[in-house]
Amino acid sequence: MRPQLLEVETPHGTARAHLHRVSDARAALVLGHGAGGGVESRDLVTARDAALAESLTVALVEQPYRVAGRRSPAPAKQLDAAWTAVIEDLRKIHLRGVPVIVGGRSLGARVACRTAEATEAIGVLCLAFPLVPPRRTKPAPSRLPELDAVRVPTLVVQGESDPFGMPPTGPNRRVARVRGDHSLRTDLDAVAVAVRSWLEEVAEVRGYNGPPRRDSRVAKGGGL
Repeated sequence: MRPQLLEVETPHGTARAHLHRVSDARAALVLGHGAGGGVESRDLVTARDAALAESLTVALVEQPYRVAGRRSPAPAKQLDAAWTAVIEDLRKIHLRGVPVIVGGRSLGARVACRTAEATEAIGVLCLAFPLVPPRRTKPAPSRLPELDAVRVPTLVVQGESDPFGMPPTGPNRRVARVRGDHSLRTDLDAVAVAVRSWLEEVAEVRGYNGPPRRDSRVAKGGGL
């Protein structure tokens, strides 16, 4: 089934959502892409199919910079604002009344983490979270605070040989180690099993009133 293509105007340009709808959806999964890639990456497609198999509606979101044909990502604040605007728009009609799980691969996972509270997500799915940038002449700061700031159930699917490192587990965070590197292409079956099992648990939440509130809604951060 072909997805429904939706163009969404954001404060930083036009974004595009590839919407895969299911009847009587238990929840919705909204995923963002990596810094230089698109929504057709194999791990995103695997996560999409796993979610559809669990009766979740799925939206794969292209950031405005990608829709405009640019490969270099916009600054973090612009990415976060555009992402939040897309989810707000989808909630008006297409995801109305449905609990929303957010996520993405690499850069998209970071955006989802930073905006999890603002989007009122009930869970966050991170594919290949870029914990620490590799091959730097100076030590780079870890992005672990972005993961630690998420206060809803979180799944990180990480390749065992990912040069960006392996995030630790946390109070609300599960880490699924799979064979492979940052691309997650080596063992897509393991990716599918991890994602589907976790989505089944999160989607079964009943009477959820949203994540706890914090004073700051969007954390700082940028880059891949």
